[in-house]
Order: sequence, then C-alpha cells, then structure tokens
Amino acid sequence: MRAFAQADRFLTEVQSRKLRPAYVFVGDETFFRKRCREAILDHLVPAELRDFSLFDFDLSETDLAEVLDRARTPSLMAPFQVFFVKGVKTMFGRGSNEDNLTAIEQYCKDPNPDAVIIFVADHISIPADVRKMDMQDKERYERIREGMGPFCAIVELARVEEGEAVRWLNDYCATRDVKIEADAARELVDALGGDMMMVSNELEKLILYVGEKKRVTLGDVETMVLAAKQRSLYELTDAISAKDRVKALEMLDAILTTGDGDEAAIGHLYMLAKTFRQMLVILERNVRDQRMLWAALWQGFRVPPFAADDIIKQARRYKSKRELTRAIRLVAKTDLALRSNPPSKRLILEKLVLELTAEPKVEAPGWLQEELPV
Repeated sequence: MRAFAQADRFLTEVQSRKLRPAYVFVGDETFFRKRCREAILDHLVPAELRDFSLFDFDLSETDLAEVLDRARTPSLMAPFQVFFVKGVKTMFGRGSNEDNLTAIEQYCKDPNPDAVIIFVADHISIPADVRKMDMQDKERYERIREGMGPFCAIVELARVEEGEAVRWLNDYCATRDVKIEADAARELVDALGGDMMMVSNELEKLILYVGEKKRVTLGDVETMVLAAKQRSLYELTDAISAKDRVKALEMLDAILTTGDGDEAAIGHLYMLAKTFRQMLVILERNVRDQRMLWAALWQGFRVPPFAADDIIKQARRYKSKRELTRAIRLVAKTDLALRSNPPSKRLILEKLVLELTAEPKVEAPGWLQEELPV
C-alpha cells in the first residue's frame, strides 16, 4: 500500500537499528507519526530511561544550534538518545535559511552514532492523491526536499486512500483474530473521512465491543461509531442552521471534550463539510421526504436513517444555495487553518462556528457609471 510504504520502511530501519543521523517527517497524518514514535520508544528508548533518552523541542522556542549541540553530546545515563524537533516551518520563513541548513549538514556528516534527530514538518498536508496537493504545501515540501533532503532522510506521512484504509482494517483485524465485514469496513472509513487516527481508535473500541463474537458487522459500526458521533454532529449542524450560536458552541465543546478532543479536529471538520454538501444537494433537488432523499444522495454519500428527517429540515432553513456554498467555503478555509499547525485547534473551530451562525452580510451593490467622478 503506497501510503503505508514510507512509514513501514522507517519502522524496518528502527527495528534493525540501521538509522540515518536525521529524518524529516513530512505530513500531518497523525496516525503514521504516532506509529513511528511508538516504534522508536519500543525499540530504542527503554521505559526506565526515557527521562534521559527522549527529548522534544520546538524550533519556535529553542534555537536549532542548541538542539544540535544536545544531539552531539553523548549521554552518560542512556545508551541512545532520540530528539523530536517540531517547528520546521520556522526554518523556512522569511530571510535566508542557509545557516540552519549548513548546521544540519555539518551535524549529519559527523553525527553522534548513539542519537537520532527527527524533524517534524506537520505544517504540510499530503493528500492520498498527490496530484491534488495544495500549491502552497507543494512549494513548502519542495523547499524541505531541496534544503534538507541531501543529508536527511525524508519520510512522507501522507493521507490514506479509502481503499487502502479498508485493506488496513482487514489486515489489522486478522492480527487480532477478528473478522470485519466488508460493508462494516467501508462504512467505518467513510464515516470518519479516511482519518486513520480516528479509524484506528474506533476500531479498537469496536473490537472490545464485539468481544468473544470476534466479528465486526455493519450494525456494530452504526451502533458504536455512527450513532454517537453523527448524532452529536447533527445536533451541532441543527444549532448552526437555526443560527443558535450559544447551543452550537455548547455542542462543539461537548464534541471536543469527548473522545480524542482537538486531535480529531480534522475528522470532525470533514464530517461537517460532508453534511453541508449533503444539504446543498437536498436544496438543489428540492428534497422534501426520505424517499426523495435516498434517490438524491448516492451510495457512500447518504445519511444514516435516524438523521434523514433532521438533515432535510436543516437544509430547508437555508434560503439559498449561496448560503450553503458560503458555509462550505468557510469550512474549507478552516481546514487550511487547522493544517497550518495553529496554537489552538479549538479556537479555530470556535471561530468557524461563530462565522457559520452569523447572518450572511448583504452585499452592497457595485458603483454605477453615473457615480464615477468627473
């Protein structure tokens, strides 16, 4: 599977202890980053020595020279040291970054053999289809590849295509001696927007839920995943469509307080975008009942039965397609903000809710020819 290939190759290097002096993890896919970090902890950092072996730095707070000096210095307390370095974005801001790149190059030419540096470039998003990569992300990636690639190993942490996510579900369940039905796997991936972190977390809950049955069915997914997550989502969109700002913020707080919190922000945003797109189709096709709804929404884009009446009611609160396309644009704008490594994902989502519950401004008419100065 293409999306898994680079992370798997890194895991092999960790297990065999054949590591490069430095790596750059490029991409915001939390699932792979967590996998790689856990492998490092399991194979390179004994639990009793983590205070002396494992270090986390942020280049927005710590100078790169200090990080490299720490990496060069052998530890008397630990046989191996691991340095995770966030804030790579700061090295490629305005001005020259030659000094930083030269310092990294010099370290990699004469590294501490008992240390590894992991630079984390999580401000870049790599979609499953790289042809759809945002131009800004593409430019940022090229700068990292050209600047750090000659002496650091690049590990892409890209989003996972839905078919690969389904195959991973089957493979992982086999390792746990559990069978997951094909419809259940597809529904789980589709419901969570292919967010592998959310998919893997929900799968663990499902495995515990089915217990000795050792079989995950579509009904189990609908009961454990869709019912809980989507009911709260539709309560949020109900408050948004009714322009009830207080209730909408309360619902957002409830969603972020439970489960994986802010870390699941991208997944929540995907589901919100999908719901607004469904409303747009409902409004365009003048859907008035469930029978018309099933005909209007295609397979893989349908709503769960319990939400059918609710989403029709919510869609009809919008006076025009322009209002819904505005909402979709606001969600897309928020998606970019979340992927730029903001200090607080919660604040970004709260700002979105405030914008979505605000009455759209009436656009002033443009100037007329007779109003031009003479």
